[in-house]
Amino acid sequence: METLLYAAELVREDGTYKLVVRDVVRDTVQVTPVPESAVAKLPTFLSVLGAKLGSAPARRR
Repeated sequence: METLLYAAELVREDGTYKLVVRDVVRDTVQVTPVPESAVAKLPTFLSVLGAKLGSAPARRR
């Protein structure tokens, strides 16, 4: 059985990006600005992280 611990969203608002992470267990939210250069590298970063951790392929909702 899966238990959701964190939920993350990358949001663009007025040309700026922010990462919104919700801690479901503690019912808290953290918001961090993200530079556009990091947003462009996100798919590569996730691929590398998945390869290092041996995780399953991405799921589609």
